[in-house]
Amino acid sequence: MRAFIFPGQGSQKVGMGADLAAASPHARELFEEVDDALGQKLFALMKDGPADELMLTENAQPAIMALSLAVLRVLEKEGGVKLADVAGCVAGHSLGEYSALCAAGAIPLGETARLLKLRGQAMQRAVPVGEGAMAALLGADVAKAEDLAEAAEAEGEICTVANDNDPTQVVISGHKGAIERAVAMVKDDKERWGIKRGVLLPVSAPFHCPLMQPAAEAMEKALADTAITAPDVPLFANVTAEATSNPDVIRTLLVDQVTGRVRWRESVAAMHDAGAEYFVEIGGKVVGPMVGRIAPDAQVLSVQGMDDIEALIKGI
Repeated sequence: MRAFIFPGQGSQKVGMGADLAAASPHARELFEEVDDALGQKLFALMKDGPADELMLTENAQPAIMALSLAVLRVLEKEGGVKLADVAGCVAGHSLGEYSALCAAGAIPLGETARLLKLRGQAMQRAVPVGEGAMAALLGADVAKAEDLAEAAEAEGEICTVANDNDPTQVVISGHKGAIERAVAMVKDDKERWGIKRGVLLPVSAPFHCPLMQPAAEAMEKALADTAITAPDVPLFANVTAEATSNPDVIRTLLVDQVTGRVRWRESVAAMHDAGAEYFVEIGGKVVGPMVGRIAPDAQVLSVQGMDDIEALIKGI
């Protein structure tokens, strides 16, 4: 069984999608559809920058989704390969869950773009700039990260596990003071915590922690008005690491995901246990390497450009 997986924030960069658009009219068509849905020239920003504007959460989220769906559009229109025919399940890392649902036919492209624009804006507004932070803990598992996060919390501060990415990397999120304290604690006593290194991440808000509750409320309101249909293949959801095809459950999980933990390691393991032996990352080269560390015996292909698309077609 193949699992199609989709990257989250952090995979954006100036120039993204430019080569694909130059090579394929179908990719250009999709980027134009996203631009029309948003009423902005997002693809021009993806292609030419400036980088600081592309890095804004409200732009980065729909941009990453647009690249993933452009890859799929080319795969379908030029390769004759439809996701529903070749994939047994889908999953996405954080915002990638929206890409996965769009790819599987659960949410239309324009609506997905608008939801991600709103999601990015709501996440940015939820916490004033400078009050929150995130850090990657390298060489950490969840138990070690939870112990560190609990020790780093001070009265009135939040420090919690946000992303369980793979057996070697966990991300924590919360108040800036608590996150910086956690990083310093690792540096001062690696042996005690059993963590190699803590690295502050260049993000504008503390995602996937209780501080995002205002954003969750905004998404709950938006998703209540969104038509969601059953995906063509099951979605392995971030917050449960379990498969679902129920539109009402999916709507609830997308709200819970804003403040909840991204259980990526468990999700990949669950897909592998369900029979996924071949993982295809669409639109990035971020979550594919994580799969290699979670399920070393699985085959992984990351697909971004025409050469990658041709390699995938040959392998199907």
